Amino acid sequence: MADSFNFELVSPERLLLSASVSEVVIPGTDGEMTVMAHHAPTMTTIKPGVVTVVSAEGKSDRFVVFGGFVDILPDGCTLLAESAVAVADIDRDALSKRIQNAREDVADAANGAAKQKAQEYLDHLTTLEAAI
Repeated sequence: MADSFNFELVSPERLLLSASVSEVVIPGTDGEMTVMAHHAPTMTTIKPGVVTVVSAEGKSDRFVVFGGFVDILPDGCTLLAESAVAVADIDRDALSKRIQNAREDVADAANGAAKQKAQEYLDHLTTLEAAI
Protein backbone atom coordinates (compact mmCIF):
# COMPACT_ATOMS: atom_id res chain seq x y z
CA MET A 1 0.00 0.00 0.00
CA ALA A 2 1.27 3.48 -0.91
CA ASP A 3 2.11 6.00 1.80
CA SER A 4 -0.48 8.70 2.35
CA PHE A 5 -0.12 12.45 2.69
CA ASN A 6 -2.38 15.41 3.46
CA PHE A 7 -4.16 17.06 0.52
CA GLU A 8 -6.30 20.19 0.50
CA LEU A 9 -8.28 21.60 -2.41
CA VAL A 10 -9.31 25.19 -1.78
CA SER A 11 -11.32 27.63 -3.89
CA PRO A 12 -12.14 31.25 -3.00
CA GLU A 13 -15.62 30.11 -1.95
CA ARG A 14 -14.71 27.19 0.30
CA LEU A 15 -12.52 24.27 1.26
CA LEU A 16 -13.64 21.50 -1.10
CA LEU A 17 -11.51 18.68 0.29
CA SER A 18 -9.10 18.06 3.13
CA ALA A 19 -8.08 14.42 3.37
CA SER A 20 -5.36 11.83 3.68
CA VAL A 21 -4.68 10.60 0.14
CA SER A 22 -2.34 8.22 -1.65
CA GLU A 23 -2.10 10.20 -4.91
CA VAL A 24 -3.35 13.29 -6.71
CA VAL A 25 -3.23 13.87 -10.47
CA ILE A 26 -2.94 17.60 -11.25
CA PRO A 27 -3.26 19.45 -14.59
CA GLY A 28 -0.08 21.51 -14.37
CA THR A 29 0.57 24.19 -16.98
CA ASP A 30 3.66 22.23 -18.08
CA GLY A 31 1.75 18.95 -18.21
CA GLU A 32 -0.19 16.56 -16.03
CA MET A 33 1.61 15.41 -12.90
CA THR A 34 0.95 12.77 -10.27
CA VAL A 35 1.78 13.73 -6.69
CA MET A 36 2.51 11.01 -4.13
CA ALA A 37 3.89 11.00 -0.59
CA HIS A 38 7.49 12.19 -0.24
CA HIS A 39 7.30 14.22 -3.46
CA ALA A 40 10.07 16.76 -3.94
CA PRO A 41 9.04 20.29 -2.95
CA THR A 42 7.43 21.95 -5.96
CA MET A 43 5.24 24.94 -6.67
CA THR A 44 3.56 25.30 -10.05
CA THR A 45 0.58 26.88 -11.73
CA ILE A 46 -2.30 24.78 -12.95
CA LYS A 47 -4.42 25.05 -16.06
CA PRO A 48 -8.15 24.37 -16.34
CA GLY A 49 -8.72 20.64 -16.13
CA VAL A 50 -9.58 17.70 -13.93
CA VAL A 51 -7.91 16.86 -10.61
CA THR A 52 -8.19 13.19 -9.67
CA VAL A 53 -7.77 12.40 -5.97
CA VAL A 54 -7.26 8.84 -4.68
CA SER A 55 -7.92 8.57 -0.95
CA ALA A 56 -5.78 6.49 1.40
CA GLU A 57 -8.63 3.93 1.33
CA GLY A 58 -8.53 3.74 -2.49
CA LYS A 59 -11.66 5.80 -3.29
CA SER A 60 -11.28 8.11 -6.29
CA ASP A 61 -12.87 11.58 -6.58
CA ARG A 62 -12.65 14.06 -9.46
CA PHE A 63 -12.82 17.86 -9.41
CA VAL A 64 -12.80 20.35 -12.26
CA VAL A 65 -10.50 23.30 -11.57
CA PHE A 66 -10.04 26.56 -13.46
CA GLY A 67 -6.51 27.76 -12.94
CA GLY A 68 -4.62 28.47 -9.75
CA PHE A 69 -1.48 26.99 -8.28
CA VAL A 70 -0.33 24.02 -6.23
CA ASP A 71 2.22 23.84 -3.41
CA ILE A 72 3.72 20.37 -3.00
CA LEU A 73 5.80 19.29 0.00
CA PRO A 74 7.02 15.80 0.97
CA ASP A 75 4.23 15.46 3.59
CA GLY A 76 1.42 17.44 1.98
CA CYS A 77 -0.07 19.17 -1.03
CA THR A 78 -2.30 22.25 -1.23
CA LEU A 79 -4.08 23.22 -4.43
CA LEU A 80 -5.44 26.78 -4.49
CA ALA A 81 -7.87 26.94 -7.41
CA GLU A 82 -9.34 30.07 -8.97
CA SER A 83 -12.57 28.07 -9.17
CA ALA A 84 -13.38 24.41 -8.55
CA VAL A 85 -16.35 22.05 -8.52
CA ALA A 86 -16.76 18.34 -7.81
CA VAL A 87 -17.61 16.43 -10.98
CA ALA A 88 -20.41 14.66 -9.08
CA ASP A 89 -22.08 18.04 -8.39
CA ILE A 90 -22.42 19.09 -12.05
CA ASP A 91 -25.94 19.29 -13.56
CA ARG A 92 -25.55 18.16 -17.20
CA ASP A 93 -28.70 19.85 -18.55
CA ALA A 94 -27.87 23.20 -16.97
CA LEU A 95 -24.31 22.91 -18.29
CA SER A 96 -25.53 22.26 -21.85
CA LYS A 97 -27.69 25.39 -21.70
CA ARG A 98 -24.79 27.47 -20.38
CA ILE A 99 -22.53 26.22 -23.18
CA GLN A 100 -25.11 27.16 -25.81
CA ASN A 101 -25.50 30.64 -24.28
CA ALA A 102 -21.72 31.07 -24.10
CA ARG A 103 -21.37 30.15 -27.81
CA GLU A 104 -23.95 32.80 -28.64
CA ASP A 105 -22.06 35.33 -26.48
CA VAL A 106 -18.84 34.61 -28.40
CA ALA A 107 -20.63 35.06 -31.73
CA ASP A 108 -22.31 38.29 -30.55
CA ALA A 109 -19.24 39.89 -28.92
CA ALA A 110 -18.86 43.53 -29.95
CA ASN A 111 -15.06 43.82 -29.73
CA GLY A 112 -11.88 41.80 -29.27
CA ALA A 113 -11.76 42.10 -25.47
CA ALA A 114 -15.39 41.04 -25.07
CA LYS A 115 -14.89 38.17 -27.49
CA GLN A 116 -11.78 36.98 -25.60
CA LYS A 117 -13.60 37.05 -22.25
CA ALA A 118 -16.59 35.19 -23.71
CA GLN A 119 -14.25 32.62 -25.31
CA GLU A 120 -12.44 32.02 -21.98
CA TYR A 121 -15.79 31.38 -20.28
CA LEU A 122 -16.81 28.99 -23.07
CA ASP A 123 -13.46 27.18 -22.69
CA HIS A 124 -14.13 26.75 -18.94
CA LEU A 125 -17.55 25.30 -19.65
CA THR A 126 -16.27 22.88 -22.28
CA THR A 127 -13.61 21.72 -19.79
CA LEU A 128 -16.43 20.97 -17.37
CA GLU A 129 -18.36 19.11 -20.08
CA ALA A 130 -15.32 17.01 -20.98
CA ALA A 131 -14.87 16.07 -17.32
CA ILE A 132 -18.30 14.56 -17.01
